[in-house]
Amino acid sequence: MEWNGINLRWAYTDLLLSLGRKTQCLQRAHDVLHDAFIRFVLASQRARIEQPNAYLRRVAHSVLIDHYRDASRFLPMPEGDLEPWMDTRQDAGFAPSAEHLADLQQRLDAIQRILDHLPPRCREVFWLARIEGHRQVEVARMLGIGVSMVERHLVRALLDLREAREQFAS
Repeated sequence: MEWNGINLRWAYTDLLLSLGRKTQCLQRAHDVLHDAFIRFVLASQRARIEQPNAYLRRVAHSVLIDHYRDASRFLPMPEGDLEPWMDTRQDAGFAPSAEHLADLQQRLDAIQRILDHLPPRCREVFWLARIEGHRQVEVARMLGIGVSMVERHLVRALLDLREAREQFAS
């Protein structure tokens, strides 16, 4: 059974099992494989691919690296370090206190005011790098500026945020 030159039996047995061993999660392996199929289709629209199975294996490897890179941005919440307002009982609903919600709202408003006062390009660089998680090289390419300018914009934004944090803490 083939699709766009790819042997689907091979893709869903050998390649998927290989991805499953690397991810230790069959669901994540399926996600990686399906993302690789999407990239394969997009690439095959631009140029003819001579060895589709080999190309798909390489694309799947790149997608797997991207998945690991994205996952490394997040840390699991430790079991013992829960906030005192968070009730972890199975039957308990999530209900932070009104004070906690007001505190969060004030902090978010303060951050928003700081970001609103940044120059537009600085704010855009900060958003792409810190919120969307793009690497500095990617941000530079997306905005058509040098990596050193991306670094300068990020430093400016982070210094402003740190200064505000210090004022908020006192």
